[in-house]
Amino acid sequence: MSHPASQNLFGDKRLGFFIYLGVEAVMFATLFATYIIFTPASQGADPSEVFELRSVVLASIFLLSSSGTLLMAEKGMENGSRMKIWVGLIATFLLGAVFLGLEIHEFYKYVHEGYVMSMNNFLASFYVLVGLHASHVAFGLGWMILLMFQLRQDLPKALLEEKQKIFSYYWHFVDFIWIMIIIFVYAPYMF
Repeated sequence: MSHPASQNLFGDKRLGFFIYLGVEAVMFATLFATYIIFTPASQGADPSEVFELRSVVLASIFLLSSSGTLLMAEKGMENGSRMKIWVGLIATFLLGAVFLGLEIHEFYKYVHEGYVMSMNNFLASFYVLVGLHASHVAFGLGWMILLMFQLRQDLPKALLEEKQKIFSYYWHFVDFIWIMIIIFVYAPYMF
């Protein structure tokens, strides 16, 4: 059992992290509102011309599957199974990295097709919103690498559990934002 002082410290860190996620949620809500206001644009490209169902579905499969593999790592942490932790974290990392690669490819393709940020407000708001989400995925991948290094150290179990738990909140938040992007950015113009 953990010392009460460390539990209070973990509680403070967790509260601080939830405040951070709240601020992030407000920022993303603002970007969603901006996107909705400016889409479709009165001139230039229309979302139905730009978006491709196949790339959105493929990227979604990879990112949303990563929540399942992260749950495996979480269960491994609860059960003390280092193998489950490692398999879950590595699978989550790989799925997230493929998602990020697909998003980079999507942006690259759109730009080479002439759908640049300066074409209209729809594309500007799209690139900012989806690009910010992609940067959060990239940050999460870096964080996972740090978690993997920390797993190899001789840190107290309670501390490792707390680090993984806070990371899990972040990663699931990023997945939730992706679901909102599917609903509000892609879906209205693909079906």
